[in-house]
Amino acid sequence: MPLVTLKDVLQPALKKGYAVGGLVTLGWEDMRAYVAAAETLGCPLILQAGPGCREHTPLPILGKMFRHLAEAASVPVVAHLDHGYTYDDCSEALDSGFTSLMYDGSRKPLRDNIAETKMIADMAHAAGISCEGEIGFVGYDNGEASAGTDPQEAAIFAGETGVDAMAVSVGNVHLQQDKSGGLDLERIKAIEAVTTVPLVIHGGSGVPVEQRTLLATTSNVCKFNIGTELRMAFGAALRNAVNADPDRFDRNTILKETHDPVQAAAETVLRAFAAPQLKG
Repeated sequence: MPLVTLKDVLQPALKKGYAVGGLVTLGWEDMRAYVAAAETLGCPLILQAGPGCREHTPLPILGKMFRHLAEAASVPVVAHLDHGYTYDDCSEALDSGFTSLMYDGSRKPLRDNIAETKMIADMAHAAGISCEGEIGFVGYDNGEASAGTDPQEAAIFAGETGVDAMAVSVGNVHLQQDKSGGLDLERIKAIEAVTTVPLVIHGGSGVPVEQRTLLATTSNVCKFNIGTELRMAFGAALRNAVNADPDRFDRNTILKETHDPVQAAAETVLRAFAAPQLKG
């Protein structure tokens, strides 16, 4: 089926009480496995191209890859720019066929973040696609510290930017390798009390699985970004494939052996979001 927008998948999730996985891609092997997982389960999927992915593969190529996979898939697929830091990042993604732009102005003062995010949202909406913004700052495990989202600022941000989804900082951090980081449920409730925009959790790999399901089914959190957890699965599968036969040198034969483990890991992630159409 053709690519869909972020709004196309998040509004049903908001109404029916489930979440959609924003799975962070690094290349063809993982994005293909993610789509296979979503098809196996019968759930929608958001393919995400973040800064690391874009450093390796140009956006026009990624757009073609995402579109190719989406058009052959039996489930709705969103082509999402993750952490676009400039207008040019977002404009290039739009021109490359992406159906959702995430502009990250979270390190900037509130008024600057609002003005710049609104500019991207207006551009996206004029082209018939979606926009995600971030209010508060989601930090990094053993790195930059987070700045928690202020609910009143979130209300102003949502109202003035017109974003289709809003990433919030509620105890989540990027690049966490274990699941010891529970989220601040009271802060989430306070944000929900002042805005109905679908909420997004970046750094979802660090959130306990039970809490992912709880929030997916009982809150306005409709999107979890999952990257580190799946990169770890890919790395383990690749290491096993390389070590299984030190004499092999054809990378295609080696990389093929990452597909099934990464698909299985992605299925585990997606099941926790409780989409009603999930199979099995």
